[in-house]
Amino acid sequence: MKHPQVRLRSLDTLWFQVGGTVCNLACTHCLVSASPTNHTHEMMTLAEVRRFLDEARGLGVKEYYFTGGEPFLNPEMEAILEQTLRVGPATVLTNGLLLDPPRCTRLRELSATSEYSLDLRVSIDGYDAPSNDPIRGTGTFVRILKGVRNLVAAGLNPVITVTEVCRGAGSGEGRQRFFALLSDLGIVKPRLKILPLFHIGAEAGRGGSYEGWQRLVEADATDAGWDHLQCSSCRMVTGRGVWVCPILVNEPGGRMGETIADTLCEYPLAHQACWTCHAEGASCRT
Repeated sequence: MKHPQVRLRSLDTLWFQVGGTVCNLACTHCLVSASPTNHTHEMMTLAEVRRFLDEARGLGVKEYYFTGGEPFLNPEMEAILEQTLRVGPATVLTNGLLLDPPRCTRLRELSATSEYSLDLRVSIDGYDAPSNDPIRGTGTFVRILKGVRNLVAAGLNPVITVTEVCRGAGSGEGRQRFFALLSDLGIVKPRLKILPLFHIGAEAGRGGSYEGWQRLVEADATDAGWDHLQCSSCRMVTGRGVWVCPILVNEPGGRMGETIADTLCEYPLAHQACWTCHAEGASCRT
């Protein structure tokens, strides 16, 4: 079967699997199955990140994202952000459990001293403990909110990320419930991002894998081809090379090369997760 090909129209966004697949949680819907014991990808060092930052600057990358696993488990994470904020805006995807007041103060200082923006995206998966904790772990709802409060107290306005594992999250009523929660936390200008579920990793075991028909064919292309997909303007860096996107970082076929330059070519939309990006209009960007 011949799969559609997506071209790299511009390399706008570079992702770093800076926390590897090591996490202090084991969320039941995690698309990379991150956990305290998952070492599929190890944490990236400051030296590794610097090397890719240098290459990225020459290729015109405009923004940088850091994910895992949990990025703040990486002991060099703040030094990595300091280096990144010298060359462009940075966003960190975190579960919020390691956002204590001293760290939030340091993050605020990094943000204030850079001409580029620093965004913190905090994941939560429910309006309350009964809806969130079965997915993210017992007691996590309270701990996540504590981290968010610490960011707000330090003068930072986080983006709250929710997946559709939380029923009704994407509806008008669901969004208003989250906005009300954020308002209670003292956030004057709440920012909320709703993400669809990808039926890979832990989610394939929890909610089921893809159906056979959920696969892209050339006839699914829009008038603009495949330029609406994030893989048309991003790549994902890990300690094991460069992958096409943040979603397929555990898929052997997602690896495109050793350097970013190795990946400036078309990519076959062969994985069923590509269908979700197309059908749901999904983007991992803030």
